[in-house]
Amino acid sequence: MDRSLALPTPVPAPATRHLALLVLIAIAASHLLNDLMQSVLVAVYPMVKDAYQLTFTQIGTITLTNQVTASLLQPLVGWHTDRRPVRYALSIGMGFTFAGLLLLSSATSFPALLAAAALVGVGSSVFHPEASRIARLSSGGRFGLAQSIFQVGGNLGSSLGPLLAALVILPRGQGSIAWCSVGSLIAMIVLFGVGRWYGRQRQGQWATSHRHVAGTGHFTPEVIKVLGILAALVFSKYIYLASLTSYYTFYLKSRFALSTQEAQIQLFVFLLAVALGTVLGGPIGDRIGRKRVIWASILGVAPFTLAMPHANLIGTEILAVIIGFILASAFSAILVFAQEIVPGRVGMISGLFFGLAFGIAGIGAAVLGYVADRTSIEVVFQLCSFLPLIGCITAFLPDHPAVRTAPDR
Repeated sequence: MDRSLALPTPVPAPATRHLALLVLIAIAASHLLNDLMQSVLVAVYPMVKDAYQLTFTQIGTITLTNQVTASLLQPLVGWHTDRRPVRYALSIGMGFTFAGLLLLSSATSFPALLAAAALVGVGSSVFHPEASRIARLSSGGRFGLAQSIFQVGGNLGSSLGPLLAALVILPRGQGSIAWCSVGSLIAMIVLFGVGRWYGRQRQGQWATSHRHVAGTGHFTPEVIKVLGILAALVFSKYIYLASLTSYYTFYLKSRFALSTQEAQIQLFVFLLAVALGTVLGGPIGDRIGRKRVIWASILGVAPFTLAMPHANLIGTEILAVIIGFILASAFSAILVFAQEIVPGRVGMISGLFFGLAFGIAGIGAAVLGYVADRTSIEVVFQLCSFLPLIGCITAFLPDHPAVRTAPDR
């Protein structure tokens, strides 16, 4: 890896720092709205499954369509905007999400559901790499903390999706999704203001000091090996999360005879635990090292995942909260670790890892749906309980990524 001397990070003036903090809060709030809108798709699965007599394989295919459109485009969006930043890309991306939700509210067939899922995925593909870049730019050098603030907004939004479905969409029907899409319009307005701030940063002296480091990271064999390990850890995390986010409600209904609304509330509790756990991963990684956070988050959750398929209802609810809280702290640490070993390519690395996470979740949901149709949803949870053991490969990560602590454009 490149062990050249570190370049100084420009320190913005107090007024600029205050404005940057407001931008970070705006990005986190927009992430909340974005992922809330995205999670509506998953939250209405029980309703559309019953309404259109869908199989678990078809439910998994909807997730796959959504996540593949997001995952395939994200690295391309990040790669392009590393070189040619687009000021209002975030607002444009949110427009795709808005269109997808409107289509979802009026879809009457499985192909229409797939098209809606694809549009929502395109919106996500534009949002995440660009928003991650702006979160880093507004971090004041506390990259892990900034990523956690950014991530917790998204996870809070994801957790609220099932609650929105249970309290609003399920009682009022599929057409009420159109009213929920108002959140996308609000996010578009907020992101328009963020785009104006980003444009000023690029034109000003602070942005000029960033421009020369864009694309300075090199994909050496050692870097590729570390990225491969990080990708395998993302695989274990997101396949397991896919089993819960897509099928936890069905598992609770099948094994414990919960109603759809009761199961949706439990999904909300689990996703809320994920949101709270996300808060810790980044700042703790800033203090004690990202490798230690990854160790504790991935491998540390294994005893709880292995116990969950054998627990009663109360035990399952408690274990789900523990699992969500611990497992969620990994992604911020993994993402910043990857950004630090390939400096100057924040957009591409963010897009790559967000895209990888979404793609793995989508493929995993489709495969797990097929397995559930052929066996049972309980078997799916038993198989997935072993995935966190992949966390053992964290031992092959370097203790500290050798990076140039150069600022990012």
